[in-house]
Amino acid sequence: MEYHSARTAEEAIELLTETGMDTRALAGGTDLLAQIRSGRVRPQRVVDLKKIPEFHSIEESESGFQIGASVSGAEIGEHPSLRAHWPGLVEAAELIGSTQIQGRASLGGNVCNASPAADTVPALIAASAICSVIGPGGRREVPVEEIVTGPGQTSLKLGEIVAHFRLSRRLKNSGDAYLRLIPRSEMDIAVVGAGVALTLDEDDLCVACRVGLGAVAPTALLVSEASNALLGRAVNDASLADLEEAARAAARPIDDKRGTRDYRIRVAGVLARRAATLAMKRARGLDK
Repeated sequence: MEYHSARTAEEAIELLTETGMDTRALAGGTDLLAQIRSGRVRPQRVVDLKKIPEFHSIEESESGFQIGASVSGAEIGEHPSLRAHWPGLVEAAELIGSTQIQGRASLGGNVCNASPAADTVPALIAASAICSVIGPGGRREVPVEEIVTGPGQTSLKLGEIVAHFRLSRRLKNSGDAYLRLIPRSEMDIAVVGAGVALTLDEDDLCVACRVGLGAVAPTALLVSEASNALLGRAVNDASLADLEEAARAAARPIDDKRGTRDYRIRVAGVLARRAATLAMKRARGLDK
């Protein structure tokens, strides 16, 4: 197996584009190395992206944040401004594995590994994250919910890489949250994950909302029906009950060792409601 540590995006693209080889990009490696050791994948070439400056930095500007695809969960958790603006995303990143894993596991890897149960994806969907994808054809902007197309599958073309994620700054009276249910207390895969981001107006009515669900379908879902349940309404028992029902209706999970289909559908509604409640409290400044 060939190992290459790319120093520029152009070098990485060239290495990944060569045909006739099973080539994999390595952002953090916590998924890829485990798959190689188990024999699940046998790449002929691995291209390490961690030495590319654009991929390994968090940039803050007046418009928002640019998070490199190789930035680790630990680095996200230690960024005070990102934690202040997008606590739900930080919570999701900090749930990935152990403390040691979080020092390596990257945001781009968690997305592009394309697990239906990836923790950061519902939170990124709720946050309206945009992926900057680079490849032989140049650069294109893609909503995060369009990257993963199925378990282990993405919409990335030959030689393309997610370079970074763009997030806006937190608007006034806005909040987000991510919650998940796992069989154990720590270091397990989500039975269900739910991310919600919302904005309230001066009359305390919801004027913007996005709901993301994970582990209840082949890909993480943007649940527009759940978002619409809150729009133009106060976030109260009645509107939250409608959001909960919409989340359940959108869920289409499988039965597996972590939970039955019926159980996951019920939990999807409960977690979406709880995440929306927490996001609402944060929008009101009641919970940081």
